[in-house]
Amino acid sequence: MKLYMNDILSAFSYALDCVEHDATGIASHHTKRVAYICLVLGENLGLNRLQLNDLAACAILHDNALTQYLHEEKVSRIDMLNDKNKASAGKHCVLGENNIMRLPFNYDVSDSILFHHENSDGSGPFGKTHLETPLYSQLIHIADVIDIIFDLSVMTKAKYEKILKYLNGKRNTIVHEDIVDLFERSFDYETLQRVQSLSITSSLNEKLPIIHREYSLEQIGDMVEVIANVIDYKSEFTMRHSMGIAQKAVTMANYYDYDKETTMKLYFAAAVHDIGKLVIDRDVLEKPDKLTESEHIYMQNHAYYTYEILKNIRGLDDIISWASLHHEKLNGKGYPFGKTAEELGFNERLMACLDIYQALTETRPYKEGFEHDKAIWIMKDMVKNNYIDGSIVDDIEKVFANIELS
Repeated sequence: MKLYMNDILSAFSYALDCVEHDATGIASHHTKRVAYICLVLGENLGLNRLQLNDLAACAILHDNALTQYLHEEKVSRIDMLNDKNKASAGKHCVLGENNIMRLPFNYDVSDSILFHHENSDGSGPFGKTHLETPLYSQLIHIADVIDIIFDLSVMTKAKYEKILKYLNGKRNTIVHEDIVDLFERSFDYETLQRVQSLSITSSLNEKLPIIHREYSLEQIGDMVEVIANVIDYKSEFTMRHSMGIAQKAVTMANYYDYDKETTMKLYFAAAVHDIGKLVIDRDVLEKPDKLTESEHIYMQNHAYYTYEILKNIRGLDDIISWASLHHEKLNGKGYPFGKTAEELGFNERLMACLDIYQALTETRPYKEGFEHDKAIWIMKDMVKNNYIDGSIVDDIEKVFANIELS
C-alpha cells in the first residue's frame, strides 16, 4: 500500500501538538517547531532526503508517549527539564522509544528518542555525554529546550539575541559546542521567525521531504497502532477504545471476506477514527456525569476534527471517509456533515455500528460496560429509529456473541 509519509507526519504533528498543549499548557505547535528546526539543522549538515525524513519523524514523535507517561506520573513537561526530575524525564523517553521501534524508518534511528533529553556534559536522565548521544537526539534536544524556555511561537529580535546568549552560555554543558555553532550557522533572525505560530504549518510542510513509497501491511499496522495509542491515552476512560474498534473491524472484515488491503484500510480507519478527540479538552472527555447540551455539542466537534486532521493525506480517501463519518446516521441526523443513507457506504455504516458497540460494551466514567446482549438490544432500538444499519447489527450480534469483549 502506497503512502505519502510526509502527509502522515504533517497530520500527526498537528495531533501531537493538541495533546501536548492540553497536557502541559506549552504554546501550540511545539512539535512542528521542533521538527522544523531539526530539518533546517539537518539540511545544513548535508543529510539526504531519506535521512531528513527519519529526522523529521523522530522530531515529531519525540513526545509520542507524553500522555501515557503523564497518566502514570502526573508530572508537567516543564518539570521534566529540571535536574531534580531527571528520572521522571527519562521515563517518557523510554516509553516513546519503545513505541517507535517497529516503525518503518529508512535508516537505524535507535536511541534517538530515548536520549533526546541528554545534556552534552552527561548531566541528563541517562548520564550520556554528546559522544554517546545520537545526532538526531542532540538536534531534537536543542530545538526542544529553546522552544520550552523561550516560546518560539512569537519571535522578536530581542528574543533571538537572548537565545544565542543562552546557547553560548550552555556550550558543552546543556548543548555541545558543535551543535551551538550549527544552530548559529543555520538560523539568522529571519529564518527563526518562520517557526512562529502563524507560519509554522506552511514552513514545516515546505521542509518535509516528499516520500511516496510502498509500505507493507504489517508496517502500516505498526504505524497506526502508535497513532491509536496516543489517541486513547488522551483520557484514561477511553484507553484501548480505538484499538478495540480496530480489532473488531478486522474480525468483521474477515467475516465479510475482505481482501488483505481492504482489511488493513478498515483497520487504519478504525484506529484513527477518534483522532479528532485530541483537540477536545480532557475535562469534557473525562467528565464523570452526563454532558450538558453545550458540552455534548462541543464533543461532537471531534468527528469534524478527525476529518480536518486527515483530509490532506493524499491517497487515503476511503480511510478518511470511513474514519470521519462514524457518527453519521441513516436518517441524516448525525454529525459532522448530516449525511443521509444514500450518501453512506457500507463501510461508513459498519464503522458507525462498531463505534457504538464498542462504546456500549466498555466502561466509561458514568457507566459500567454492558454485556453483549444488552448492547445489541440497545442497537436494535437505534435501528428502529433509522439511525444505523440493521443488517450490520445482525452480523455483529452473530459474530461477537461468543467472543470475549475488550
